[in-house]
Amino acid sequence: MLPCAYKAIFGIDCPGCGFQRSFIALLKGHLSESFFLYPATIPILVSGIFLIFESKFHLSNSKLVRKTLYISILTIIFVSYSVKMFRIYLHHTSV
Repeated sequence: MLPCAYKAIFGIDCPGCGFQRSFIALLKGHLSESFFLYPATIPILVSGIFLIFESKFHLSNSKLVRKTLYISILTIIFVSYSVKMFRIYLHHTSV
């Protein structure tokens, strides 16, 4: 797996840490494991599939769908990263 430069420099996970492991778990058919490793994996893949589909068929409401997908993905990433950092903070303050 590719190492995370952000984690190597700052010593904490980046907002994208876990995507590779999540994607591999998804390929193995472990849907729940994939979700818990990185909740945004499936929405990111759905967005990618939609973009390919959109480029082939030129859908009418594609701009609204793209915007909704992007906002949803960014929200999922922000919330899951915030929860991860809060858990790390709680663990370090309780030790």
